[in-house]
Amino acid sequence: MRIARQSETPLEPMATDTFSGTVRRRDLGTIGTPQGAALAVTFSDGARTHWHRHTGGQLIHVVEGAGRVGTRDGTTEEIGPGDLVETPPDEEHWHGAAPGASMTHVALSFGETLWGDPVEGD
Repeated sequence: MRIARQSETPLEPMATDTFSGTVRRRDLGTIGTPQGAALAVTFSDGARTHWHRHTGGQLIHVVEGAGRVGTRDGTTEEIGPGDLVETPPDEEHWHGAAPGASMTHVALSFGETLWGDPVEGD
């Protein structure tokens, strides 16, 4: 058993070359394999990821706030506390806070994360 305690995990800024806006994270460690990662991520008002995909998929559980997720087919969905988002392996997507809101989620990412371009539009 391993416990990742919030009080022992620093809050760090995310890389600006893969996120738009202010985004901070707590690294909760690896899960399953060295390429499995658990992160608690907080997005400021309207901040979001760039387009990306995970070779093994991703699970996102919204803890607080209001957010959005989008896929390459043009679908954008609103998400909120308690929602669970599952992206299958290699599905290009983005996620972040809704305009005028912040959002915190726990992300369980599997496999390699491959980053793309910033998301255009709102």
